[in-house]
Amino acid sequence: QVQLVESGGGLVQPGGSLRLSCAASGIIFSSHVMYWYRQTPGHQREWVAIILPSGIANTANSVKGRFTISRDNAKNTVYLQMDSLKAEDTAVYFCNTRRSSNDYWGQGTQVTVSS
Repeated sequence: QVQLVESGGGLVQPGGSLRLSCAASGIIFSSHVMYWYRQTPGHQREWVAIILPSGIANTANSVKGRFTISRDNAKNTVYLQMDSLKAEDTAVYFCNTRRSSNDYWGQGTQVTVSS
C-alpha cells in the first residue's frame, strides 16, 4: 500500500522560509519520480517541482530561484525548501508519485504566508 505523508507546513511571514517533507512507504522510493504540487481554494492543483531518481530536478517558473526540491533515498523522503516566501505561495502543498497508471497523493500540508 502506497502512503505519502507530508509535514512541515505552517504560518510564516513574507520573506520567511519553510521546509516541507514527504515520507513515502509502499514503493521502491529510489526508483520513483517525485513531485510537489499546491492548491488554493477554487483553483486546480498546480505543479511546483519534480525530482528524478537521479536527483535531476526542476521547479515551476513561479517558484524558480526560491524553492528547491531534494530527496533522501535512505530516508524515503522528498523535501521542498521554500525561501523568500510570498503571500501568493499560500496553499495546501501535496507530494505525488505515480506507479503504472495510478497517481498517489498525500493528505497535504497547509502553508500560509501572512504578516
